[in-house]
Amino acid sequence: MKTRRICIYAKDIQRITGKSEKTGYRLLGAIRKKLGKQPHQFITINEFAEFAGFTPDEVKEYIRD
Repeated sequence: MKTRRICIYAKDIQRITGKSEKTGYRLLGAIRKKLGKQPHQFITINEFAEFAGFTPDEVKEYIRD
């Protein structure tokens, strides 16, 4: 059975945007700051999609479990 997840990681952002993994970490930090989340909290695929202007389905195409 295929595993599903709801959080997104810097490596996923790297695959989606073509930018570096470090840029993915920076983007996750910017999303956390905008949403008022603490550093230990995860960013969901839906939160990332809304922030980046994608649909959640577009993002899920690039996610590797």
